[in-house]
Amino acid sequence: MGKFYESAVRPVLFRQDAETAHEQGVALFKALSHVPWLCRFLESRYLRPPHSEPIRLFGLEFPNRVGLAAGMDKNAAFWPAASAFGFGHVEVGTVTFHRQPGNPRPRVFRFPEEEAVINRLGFNNEGAEFVAQRLAKQPRGNKRRIPIGINIGKSKIVDIDEATEDYLKSFELLADYADYFTINVSSPNTPDLRKLQGADHLPTLLGEIASANSTRSEKLGVKRLPILLKIAPDLSFREIDSILDTLLDLGYDGIIATNTTLARPGPFAEVDQAGGLSGRPVERRSTDIIRYISRATDGKLPIIGVGGIMDTRAAGEKISAGASLVQIYTGFIYRGPLFPHQIAWALSHGHRTSF
Repeated sequence: MGKFYESAVRPVLFRQDAETAHEQGVALFKALSHVPWLCRFLESRYLRPPHSEPIRLFGLEFPNRVGLAAGMDKNAAFWPAASAFGFGHVEVGTVTFHRQPGNPRPRVFRFPEEEAVINRLGFNNEGAEFVAQRLAKQPRGNKRRIPIGINIGKSKIVDIDEATEDYLKSFELLADYADYFTINVSSPNTPDLRKLQGADHLPTLLGEIASANSTRSEKLGVKRLPILLKIAPDLSFREIDSILDTLLDLGYDGIIATNTTLARPGPFAEVDQAGGLSGRPVERRSTDIIRYISRATDGKLPIIGVGGIMDTRAAGEKISAGASLVQIYTGFIYRGPLFPHQIAWALSHGHRTSF
């Protein structure tokens, strides 16, 4: 199936504008989510690798190690169908409190020879209230086949000094529907967003969200929601150390490494496109950061590894570097619908060479 997709299906899709193809894919997955019996049939074949045990992390149970990274299911439109393709979890979003259209088109660019994508989408989404209303109509709790995380970011119209309140509004609207939260301060496509990774802003932001999470838990008599932070690959190790100190001090549950990069390695030095670069060019830097975090924290801070997973070898290296789970997105675009199943099967059986 993978070879057929790459030789016959992908060339047809790649003749279209990248974002148009994305929208068609979302529409297809959304339609599939409305056919539960077909989802369950495909799930029985692709979700749980044979003779494997679920992964328990953050107080949650994941049927395999592979998730869909934030950016594809921005508005919680199709995540119930993701398990049919072998995804063991889905991260919805990035969701902002204010509905926003994102940056002008065109804003997604493929580079097939380098197996890469540059995007400058700019957190286009329907807003936290809309997403909350949609999630309220979908399976919740133990009725879900897989865990879902909700990735939240800063609204573009909100000044950086008011970012904490903006995140808190999204958290409050969406908390009843998340299995875990990811705080996104690392997209390169919202002005000033990455400044929130710095010591002048991050401790306050994360502290207020942690406080809101604890207050909700006590008030409702429910478990505290796991919360993770997603960081950029362009940080120095000294900057990462500062972030890790904050996460450990506040008792955060984990970290996602990494988002897209503003770097332009190799052939991209001549590419005149703004935005975040993803895919194979990010692989090594992402894995290096995972390894650094794992060693710096003695493996005490769980890591979800993202960035440049285009084959089983890359996924295996992230697990070996210290990640407990991995997420894919660009690899899904290039490798096709059974790619998550192939990665999950390989990781569960210790096969970490390229297929």
